Amino acid sequence: MKILVAPLNWGLGHASRCVPLIHRLLDEGNEVIIGGDGESLTLLRKHFPRLRYVYLAPLRLRYSKGSRQVLAMLIALPKIIAWAVKDHAMLKAVLREEPIDRVISDNRFGLFLSDSPKAGQTRCVYMTHQLHIPLPRGWRWLEPLAERLHARVYAHYYKVWVPDYEAPDQSLAGDLSHPQIFKSSTPQNIEYIGPLSRFNLTAKRSYSDSGLTGKAAQYETVVVLSGLEPHRTILEQQIIARFSYSANGHTGEKHEVLIVQGLMNRPNTRFKRGNITIVPYMSDEELVPALVGAKHIIARSGYSTIMDLEALGLNHKSELIPTPGQPEQEYLAARFAEKNAKKC
Repeated sequence: MKILVAPLNWGLGHASRCVPLIHRLLDEGNEVIIGGDGESLTLLRKHFPRLRYVYLAPLRLRYSKGSRQVLAMLIALPKIIAWAVKDHAMLKAVLREEPIDRVISDNRFGLFLSDSPKAGQTRCVYMTHQLHIPLPRGWRWLEPLAERLHARVYAHYYKVWVPDYEAPDQSLAGDLSHPQIFKSSTPQNIEYIGPLSRFNLTAKRSYSDSGLTGKAAQYETVVVLSGLEPHRTILEQQIIARFSYSANGHTGEKHEVLIVQGLMNRPNTRFKRGNITIVPYMSDEELVPALVGAKHIIARSGYSTIMDLEALGLNHKSELIPTPGQPEQEYLAARFAEKNAKKC
């Protein structure tokens, strides 16, 4: 089967959770083509340098510098609609060049053809963990409308894959993947496929057994950054100010900090500022032992990050910081802070 996998370019989370999915598809003997744009496409190309890829419509968005993003998203709405329309047209252009059996779209709204394809036609799958759309205070009365609009989007797809456990009591995403409207019945085209992480417990054990954990433990704190600008850069600057040995006038042993910037299109040059080591990105083989060896992990509370930390059993030592104005990240950060507090 020939399959096109195309994640949304909104931070690196959508692309990173496609990594285990692509591995699974390849193991099953499928031919996989990567589709997308920007740094998410770069990430997948680094993981799968031998796979073919196609460019799809680029989406260039920025958040506002403040803590509220509602106005910025409303202003960007026409741009998002135009992007989805262009993505839809580019998919059709790709299919005119060669037949593809299945398209798997991770939150790219325009990659659909028909919700009821005939035998032999391309089947389009939509992957998302966010079936419930939380909104900021003052706007929550619009949440039912937001859910209905999103439902109209994924109604065009043959299947909707949710990377979470089907049982609500085991769910990582909580209400995001198990909305209240599903209490009576779940739509037939929705399938829970379990969490997706490019890390796993086997990798954790192998790195620990090989002795690499001890080497990586030189970094007491590991910071993994991602997300849209300018808040990715703002958080990086806050972390540097918070942990800089010289700036804070510390005495005694230095607290070594590693910052992974999450910038896939930068030259991978490592540089050091006092006790802080900064690198644009790291391979999984480098990042996993650094995370396992760290005493403290700081990251955005994106769902893909939570799945990665859960796969390594590291959520208990993580400090999850939501992107300002992103209610779904605020919800996940509060959810896991409460879980960790109960374990203490």
